[in-house]
Amino acid sequence: MPPVPFASQGFATAQAANQRILITVSAEWCVVCAAQRPILTRLLTTERFQDFVAFNVDWDTQKDLVRRFNAQVQGTIVVFKGSREMARTAGATREQLIVELLEWAL
Repeated sequence: MPPVPFASQGFATAQAANQRILITVSAEWCVVCAAQRPILTRLLTTERFQDFVAFNVDWDTQKDLVRRFNAQVQGTIVVFKGSREMARTAGATREQLIVELLEWAL
């Protein structure tokens, strides 16, 4: 399933349950984000990554969350295992790089 709009309660619940969490910071006009979306949607439906809880932060309308997740640019992907940040990248559009990022939380 593709990332859903960020929800503070859902994020807190996933952290408390020590779940694997994916945060994307994107914008509708972002070319990098447009390249990332189908890759992430496909990967999150695979058996290996289907248990990730995935949220999207809108670069243009959720500046407080952009700052909270310390995203310097749109196209940022952050992976958590519970409350612990495991890995992050900005601008990755190659599937193998995104797979390697997600693997940090496995």
